[in-house]
Amino acid sequence: MTPDPNPEAVDAPKSKEGSESRSSSRPGGKGDTDEKGSRKGDGNRSSGEPEEKRRRNRRRGGPVRGRVRGKGRRGGKGNGGNRKGGDGNNRGQRGQAEEEPRAQKAADLTGPAVAVDGMLELAPKGFGFLRRPDSDFEQSRDDVFVPPELIRQEGLRLGVWVHGKAKEGNRGLQLVDVNKVNGARPATARKYPAFEELKAVNPSKRVAFETDPDRYTTRVVDLISPIGRGQRGLIVSPPRSGKTTLLLHLAEAVRERYSDNMHLMILLVDERPEEVTEFKRQIPEAEIYASSNDMPAKNHCRLAELCIERAKRLVEAGQDVFILLDSITRLARSYNTSMRGGKGRGYQSGGIVAGALEMPRRLFAAARNTREAGSLTIIGTALVQTNSKADEAIFQEFKGTGNMELVLDRKIAEHFVFPAVDIFKSGTRREELLLPEHMLLKIHLIRRGLSGHRPLEGMERLLFFLKKFPNNAQMLMEIKG
Repeated sequence: MTPDPNPEAVDAPKSKEGSESRSSSRPGGKGDTDEKGSRKGDGNRSSGEPEEKRRRNRRRGGPVRGRVRGKGRRGGKGNGGNRKGGDGNNRGQRGQAEEEPRAQKAADLTGPAVAVDGMLELAPKGFGFLRRPDSDFEQSRDDVFVPPELIRQEGLRLGVWVHGKAKEGNRGLQLVDVNKVNGARPATARKYPAFEELKAVNPSKRVAFETDPDRYTTRVVDLISPIGRGQRGLIVSPPRSGKTTLLLHLAEAVRERYSDNMHLMILLVDERPEEVTEFKRQIPEAEIYASSNDMPAKNHCRLAELCIERAKRLVEAGQDVFILLDSITRLARSYNTSMRGGKGRGYQSGGIVAGALEMPRRLFAAARNTREAGSLTIIGTALVQTNSKADEAIFQEFKGTGNMELVLDRKIAEHFVFPAVDIFKSGTRREELLLPEHMLLKIHLIRRGLSGHRPLEGMERLLFFLKKFPNNAQMLMEIKG
């Protein structure tokens, strides 16, 4: 409650005569009586001490006789949130109003049952909502409410895709029956092991990206930095070095070659809106999670966590998931921004809040190949040479967490040589598990032959050989050694 702009008028008499009586009273006098019989000048009140005390209490927000406590500056649980100490029911995040629990008994629901589906997002209080891709998985009033009893009964987990029946409730659709969970029966889905219980092993099954003969981007990736199912890869990219084109080519290759047995997801964090539109236009088959740079930092973090949890549920069901993340740097920035201002938090190099990189590192570390179930591949981009100490600190933090690196060189890109890959800084750990022995030996010969050249010259010579052959296999067969 906003305090009265004129605190002196709070306890003042309403009648005009009363106001004049105080002005005409003399100190110590008994005062006269007005027409209504009210005293005009009591000696105790005319001394001014009690009145001044009340005025001081009003200014300080303290207790004043005749006023209700708890609605001043410091106290109370006002619905709008007071200046200090208010409950602040109206200051929540966008969409919090429709996030309140609204569970009803099935017998109280009206109307026919309709088929619904969506990805389950759980709230801290135990209920959930089905988010839809047509709204970019954002909170919407059209989302289907999932009561906590149904979540416990069916063993639903965060990120599962639910097909079921819903009926109209007092504030929208409410899920009443679950038919499928991630494409399986609910009883089968409950038996899936938890992602954290799966045994992580090295990637051993290669993902080949080579498609067209003149698509040299993917051919270079297959030779220099092979990727396997369950890979945790970094694309180290300076500005204007062809990062977005490389991601699009990788996504198109996965769509063309592994549309039947690999689930493609694209996570765009703090991205330009036009690039989000471009990804959706060129890769409509992919499951795209996009939070453009006109959204708040907390929205970036929420969407990234939702995407990774969705991928984990698919891996638990035995599927192979491939995620393209652009970018890890912007994701870490978002967590750093959302954690600023917290009490007792220190700062690291580059203005990074202590603990801000923990969650991005955990999300990136979710990539793995599992022995009992499927695999989760994450290829994320890291921005360098941006004249930002924070970006450099983020890159150093993630530099050793991946098991594959593809380094782009801006000097190569400035000569319009694409892909602008630094061959000598790029590579994959334990690549012998992904490539056959004869192919691995030929690739080592190529690396040794290019080792005496500069990065630009090395890339130009490699492209010269690639253009002479329609595919990598024929080129490697021509290499003798």
